[in-house]
Amino acid sequence: MAELRVLIVDDEPHARARIRELLSRERDVTIVGDAGDGDDAVRQITLHRPSVVFLDVQLPARDGFAVLAALEVPPPVVVFTTAYDSYALRAFDVHALDYLLKPFDRDRLAQSLDRARHAVARLGGTTDSRLTALVEELRAGTRYLTRIAVRIGGKIRIVNSAEIDSVEASGNYVRLHTKGGAHLLRETMQRVEGQLDPAQFARIHRSAIVNLDRIVELEPDFHGDYTVRLTDGRKLPLSRSYRDRFKGRLGPEF
Repeated sequence: MAELRVLIVDDEPHARARIRELLSRERDVTIVGDAGDGDDAVRQITLHRPSVVFLDVQLPARDGFAVLAALEVPPPVVVFTTAYDSYALRAFDVHALDYLLKPFDRDRLAQSLDRARHAVARLGGTTDSRLTALVEELRAGTRYLTRIAVRIGGKIRIVNSAEIDSVEASGNYVRLHTKGGAHLLRETMQRVEGQLDPAQFARIHRSAIVNLDRIVELEPDFHGDYTVRLTDGRKLPLSRSYRDRFKGRLGPEF
């Protein structure tokens, strides 16, 4: 059985320890190191040349995708780990071998490790062409989400970003409003805003993002503020702090 040289990348010490503890039971796994931020991950991948990296998406300094884009050595087999469904879907979309959605158990990690073994054996020391394509794509520019995974009961539903009417803050979650209903997502407004194509979506308030194609009209009030009315009839406030950059999205009449 070929040796798997594994690097663990996660900004949470207990998460690194958990993966290390689970992998320590595997006879063919040698853990070559761990990293707690994106910059250190790039250094250690370059230094140790691991065959497999368990790579957290949310990292200080640079996220997991930026780590891959920054590599000047052939990328290893990658298993993304993440606590956010939308990130997990993006990782799958952009050709990662696998992803682990936190919190994961021993069986789920074992499944990912088996897939990694097969990938390493299949590649025989060469680089996966799909991962190479991902790195080139990341270097070329920003990739925006076209699909978002949301949990509904025990299932995961896929929502096309073009179907989103608006995104609104809801406590520690955000609520995606679509024609088919509203869906809660464990994300922040800032993170969601960064994942959606700015040519299609605009932030109009600290608690609201709208799909520009869903705007029907802007209603001024007596104080010079505006209310944005959407195709589904809902009305959202246009905050003064976002108004100036929003103006340029709708032409000279506004």
